[in-house]
Amino acid sequence: MVSKAKSVVLYGLDGILVEVETDVAKGEEKFDIVGLPDTAVKESKDRVRSAIKNTSGTFPYTSITVNLAPADVKKEGANLDLPIAVALLKALNNKLIRDVGSTVIVGELSLEGALRPVSGILPITLFAKKQGFKNILLPAENAKEASLVDGINILAAEDLKKVIAYLSGEEIAPYPFSEFTADTDVEYPNDLKYVKGQYAVKRALEVAVSGGHNMLMIGAPGSGKTMLAKCIPSIIPDMTFEEALETTAIHSVYGSLDKREGVVRMRPFVTPHHTATNIALVGGGQSVKPGLISLAHNGVLYLDEMPEYTRQTLECLRQPLEDRVITVSRAKGNVKYPADFMLVTSMNPCPCGNYGSKVLECRCSESQIRKYRAKISGPLLDRIDIQVHVDNVEYDKLVSKEQEESSAVVRRRVNKARLVQRERFKNDGILCNAQMGEKELAKYCVLSENDEKLLKRSFEALGMSARARSRILKVARTIADLDYSENIGRKHLLEAIGYRNSGFEN
Repeated sequence: MVSKAKSVVLYGLDGILVEVETDVAKGEEKFDIVGLPDTAVKESKDRVRSAIKNTSGTFPYTSITVNLAPADVKKEGANLDLPIAVALLKALNNKLIRDVGSTVIVGELSLEGALRPVSGILPITLFAKKQGFKNILLPAENAKEASLVDGINILAAEDLKKVIAYLSGEEIAPYPFSEFTADTDVEYPNDLKYVKGQYAVKRALEVAVSGGHNMLMIGAPGSGKTMLAKCIPSIIPDMTFEEALETTAIHSVYGSLDKREGVVRMRPFVTPHHTATNIALVGGGQSVKPGLISLAHNGVLYLDEMPEYTRQTLECLRQPLEDRVITVSRAKGNVKYPADFMLVTSMNPCPCGNYGSKVLECRCSESQIRKYRAKISGPLLDRIDIQVHVDNVEYDKLVSKEQEESSAVVRRRVNKARLVQRERFKNDGILCNAQMGEKELAKYCVLSENDEKLLKRSFEALGMSARARSRILKVARTIADLDYSENIGRKHLLEAIGYRNSGFEN
């Protein structure tokens, strides 16, 4: 007798519908799985056999063949355990009357029959809904993550025994839909109120976060670059529901999602170590998983001491910074992951860190300084919208009792600026100023005749590229938004130009 069940496997973030066909026939005892299964799927027969035996007490000594269609697609992971078990049980027992043709089934089985959570549930559920399935049957620990998707019944089970009861006709109450709310009641360990002075850099940080602009901080050791960067999570804007879905899907596929929470409510803040490999950064490996830049999607990627990373690793950032996606090419094929992140970096002005200091003497030779700075290529530097110097703070300012502006106050301004941008771009398919293309620049970043002349003079004096001009306009638009100005004024443009004039030379 042949029985069928439906499941989904992921290729990157894209779902592939899998039909699990199970044939039970008299003959020599065997249990074969065909249809390009990987090692984890091949081992499903042992988990399924033990789970059924430990749940129902018996397992048939018969010939069993499981086919995973389409046969030309590689099947990976343990999430096919449950659909194989369901198809096999229905083939063995005609009392299991439940029609599962409109249900996607996913889940890993333990030897005792318990259902274990699997990765990638959110993109699987979204795919199932898009394909028109009414239900998805999954492990209870995955239910909260799947409940972010409205319009499909989430049927959660703790073990195979409950699944058998469901197949026998008992009902499973659908897990309720979860309304998304951004996590705003968080007490951050790093707050701008603890950063003394550095008003110009704090302003640049506010502008960068408000518009999603890339930022470079150059300054001596101990001047506060890392501390300022660590304050970013405390002023970063709230996530929208669409952004939360995208981010959760990536973290779910990667396997880093908190199953109890079921959703990423805060924008990611990813800080790779400088020894991170290219694959760790962009993604890949045997299972072609997303990399750290995709984990930072809709959030921040922070590179501390940027020149300490290899030049090859830094150059991997050029394409995703421009296209906001990364295509990982491996022998198994090409997988495209979103990589729309805000790049924040910091560095010393030279290897010893004292170049340009009014107090300390620089011990580096000119060739050492050139070699140090040459690790950051011109094309990569050109993609960093805001470049600021971070000077040392005077002692009196450090011990001052004067109250600094808190992150909560700054975040309110940031959220208002982002709200303006979301309203502006509601018909353009983008969310913030940094995502603007030339079409949006022409529409929303119109300068007066005099301001256009000013930008031209700066363009020629600083030897800017066409990309640099576009990024100045994007930053100026953000500064105008923070000023609640409908048009970009001269003061907004001058501030934006100032953020490109860092004096950095390769």
